[in-house]
Amino acid sequence: MEENKEKSIQNKVVIVTGGSRGIGAQIVKTLAKENYRLILNYNKSEQKAKKIQEELKNEGIEIEIFKADVSKREDAKSLIEFTLKKYGTIDILINNAGIAGSKLFTDITDEDWNNMININLNSAFYCTQEALKTMINNKDGLIINISSIWGLTGSSCEVAYSVAKSALNGMTKALAKELGLSNIRVNAIAPGIIDTDMNSYLTNEEIEKVKEEIPLNKIGKTDDIARCVKWLIEDEYTTGQIISINGGWYI
Repeated sequence: MEENKEKSIQNKVVIVTGGSRGIGAQIVKTLAKENYRLILNYNKSEQKAKKIQEELKNEGIEIEIFKADVSKREDAKSLIEFTLKKYGTIDILINNAGIAGSKLFTDITDEDWNNMININLNSAFYCTQEALKTMINNKDGLIINISSIWGLTGSSCEVAYSVAKSALNGMTKALAKELGLSNIRVNAIAPGIIDTDMNSYLTNEEIEKVKEEIPLNKIGKTDDIARCVKWLIEDEYTTGQIISINGGWYI
């Protein structure tokens, strides 16, 4: 019985938005090696997406890649339609697409603000709304939003980013309440500082200063987040939670 359950879990269809880099890429690699059926969504990083696909193919693992700017409704819809045409269903949606940016609040332009909200928040709204048409019909599904520690605490000079991630957390909690009776779980993961190119603008000295503020005295790895995603997929009783993985930086 347990063996059949494990097989059914691992055959699930998973979409990872922003899956060509950083945390998203690690999530794709981790789940693909567990035999989930993966769709890696990318927008601008086509070569990186193809490289991941090729690396996995060399290991005997097939994944699909699909270009879509999920901050636009029509592109998000095309991603969902592609998945349904390929696999006939959607079991898990991981809203990972996002950007960061540092600016004084008084210097933020309308374009900066809208871009941050569109990519970090609206993309999750569009993809989730489109995917739910299938999940609600199936009475089964899982949505995982990749948020940020700044969505919990706020960050100086990252107001727009903090607002977008805070709103994503709010959407996570509210939607979990709305979808519970449809057997659809909704959770978010709020990473602290993770070793990705999103933080490449920080100098070694700045990294060391940040580490001094973290009880575990180290920054996180993408695998720390991917393992949590894997656990949330396997779990059956967690919903509406914002899981903060930050080495104790925020307690």
